[in-house]
Amino acid sequence: MTNGLSGDEPRRPARAGRVGVSLAAMAVALSTAFTALPEPAAAQNYTFNSVSIEGNQRIEPGTILSYAGIARGETVSAAELNDAYQRILASGLFESVEIVPQGGTLVIRVVEYPTINRIAFEGNQRLDDEALAAIVESQSRRVYSPSTAEADANSIAEAYVTEGRIAARVTPKLIRRSENRVDLVFEVFEGGVSEVERIGFVGNDAYSDRRLRRVLETKQAGLLRAIIRSDTFIEDRIQFDRQLLEDFYSSRGYVDFRITGVNAELSEERDGYFITFNVEEGQQFAFGDVTVESDLPEVDVAKFQDAIRLRSGRTYSPSHVETEIARLERLAVQEGLNFVRVDPRISRNERDLTLDVSFVLTRGERIFVERIDIEGNTTTLDRVVRRQFDTVEGDPFNPRAIRQAAERIRALGYFANANVEAREGSTPQQVIVDVDVEEQPTGAISFGGSYSTTSGFGAAISFSESNFLGRGQKLSLGVNTASSASSYNFNFIEPAFLGRDVEFGIALNYTETDNQYSEYDTGTGIFRPSFGFPISDNTRLTLRYTARYTDIRNASDGDAGQIIQYEEGLGERVDSELGYTLSYDTRRTGLNPNAGVLLEFGQDFGGLGGDTNYVRTNMRAVAQTLVLNEEVTLRAAVEAGALNYTSGVSRVTDRFLLSDSTFRGFEYGGIGPREYDGPSDVDDAVGGNFFAVARFEAEFPVGLPEEYGVTGGLFYDVGSVWGLSDDTVDQTSNSILYEDASLRHVVGFSVFWDSALGPLRLNFSQPLKKEDRDREQNFSLSISTEF
Repeated sequence: MTNGLSGDEPRRPARAGRVGVSLAAMAVALSTAFTALPEPAAAQNYTFNSVSIEGNQRIEPGTILSYAGIARGETVSAAELNDAYQRILASGLFESVEIVPQGGTLVIRVVEYPTINRIAFEGNQRLDDEALAAIVESQSRRVYSPSTAEADANSIAEAYVTEGRIAARVTPKLIRRSENRVDLVFEVFEGGVSEVERIGFVGNDAYSDRRLRRVLETKQAGLLRAIIRSDTFIEDRIQFDRQLLEDFYSSRGYVDFRITGVNAELSEERDGYFITFNVEEGQQFAFGDVTVESDLPEVDVAKFQDAIRLRSGRTYSPSHVETEIARLERLAVQEGLNFVRVDPRISRNERDLTLDVSFVLTRGERIFVERIDIEGNTTTLDRVVRRQFDTVEGDPFNPRAIRQAAERIRALGYFANANVEAREGSTPQQVIVDVDVEEQPTGAISFGGSYSTTSGFGAAISFSESNFLGRGQKLSLGVNTASSASSYNFNFIEPAFLGRDVEFGIALNYTETDNQYSEYDTGTGIFRPSFGFPISDNTRLTLRYTARYTDIRNASDGDAGQIIQYEEGLGERVDSELGYTLSYDTRRTGLNPNAGVLLEFGQDFGGLGGDTNYVRTNMRAVAQTLVLNEEVTLRAAVEAGALNYTSGVSRVTDRFLLSDSTFRGFEYGGIGPREYDGPSDVDDAVGGNFFAVARFEAEFPVGLPEEYGVTGGLFYDVGSVWGLSDDTVDQTSNSILYEDASLRHVVGFSVFWDSALGPLRLNFSQPLKKEDRDREQNFSLSISTEF
């Protein structure tokens, strides 16, 4: 506090001080009246010819009289005087009030509450003044209110509770100033963070505590507790965790699962919680008979039965039932059957633990969508939100379709909150869909460094915006420089081209390499517009055009071999390609929540106005599943590619050179055909026209607490790069090594770390079979990505 100023607790409405004096004076007056008059009832009545108001500075006398409600010459009782006193005090304008009858004059003495000069905060570090100022309702240049100050103190304390600081205390203090002004100071004691020391479960048999802890949003306190804040105890997060746990069991067929209680015990030091979930798992159910029924004459039941994807024996999940309902309702619309609703009826078979599901097609109410109202979007255009609806104004109202649209709006990532509700419209047969959203930041600028065992250290600058100009478009710019490579990229995506379910994208990329494994440099530029669209629930087709610029430089200045020097002599080259990729993905939409596959096949046809004619083919197949009560993750992947030229020749910038992300255990270009001449120190990886790689790995716990985010893995890779055209081989008198498809085998182990910098992966590998001139890489560090 400033010297010369005193700090006081905020005053409450005086009820025992000055008010007491007022009541005492009133009591004396009443007792005098009782003595003077023979009848007590008559002594309680007063008539005042005048009213004197004392002590008011800002409040007008008329305002005080209006609160008192006593008119001149009016006869009032003692009870009515007390009511007047209570009304003046309840106005919240005065610290104290006295009402004193003095003969024919009623004296009202008041002490006004001071005006707030300024509001300050002391002792706060975790939450800055700006954040706290947005919480309080007290304002400068307004009359001070003790009740408002107390409510503000409680609001500040609640803000700290949401930060996990349950011991936080906030005390409002007053510093008196001249002219009946005060400074309102909130003294904050923040306290320490109450961490979650331990999360346990009681009653779980099917899944271990470790597996269930991975489901929850709340985490146990770990080594990085200063950075990772999910280990802070927040009561609302516990409620969210209950729902996550219920969804987890429900999606795995435990239809009777329930949480009987959640105990949160505070440690003796009041700095940590021990949380225990008490659960009852019940039995796991599978789907039994899945049928379609309807008594509507226009419904072809057989056609709807054929559309069912669910089969008996699969683990039951409500999400699978919802998916089938949506599929059947779409089919009904396609068949011109409006207002047909699908009602799932489930029968339990306790003996064999199955659930029979009958989808009953019934006639729904004839209700139409009158309009869709969107509010709260200040940046995002209405059409971005509106296109998430399959329903438009005038369509039949389908509650399920509205719920699905609400989920799609939330999944956009543009809004902190999104509420979608339906209400009755202008008639009972119409509804209005209200969409209320709260926007959040969608752009990011990042500056940082990078390290790769392939390209070394580097600096990176990037900008990304997922809702560009509020149109739902994605825009990203990036510059990445490293010791052996630098790249510049631009990407733009329009997710709804011309209002259709077609994704339009433009990619621009330019890369320069100072190849640390060969004696030459390269420059590559790509311009690629593309269109992508779904052709079924899990299948997507992408069409693209690619203009590719390539250049080989400085090969003749070093020890590069004859092949590279020849290809440098061909000069700069521009290739023009048309291509496609067909993908089938069940990782998010399949019937098994623990497994999924991704299949991709793509081709690019060169020769559309370019320098050469060729076909480049790539394929990829990956699969993942969880085993051993979902403790162990098994992954498998197969990748292959082929490059066939019908005119022109391939160059090292066109052929396949594998990196450690494709085939672990070797440097970039460390396997495959090589031009070799020992006496002249020529040993160049020239790439191959074909490659094939198979990767197998298992990820599993290593015994460390899961809050550390560390797991282990074992992997086995096998593959090869091979094949050169005769035109390429003819360009050298040196030896061409490993042109055939000789397989390399690699084993190793991985350390996965879900760090504050991102999901890191450390690979330690050892080739089991390799060729003499292959270049090993026994350690690699990279960002771990989902398959």
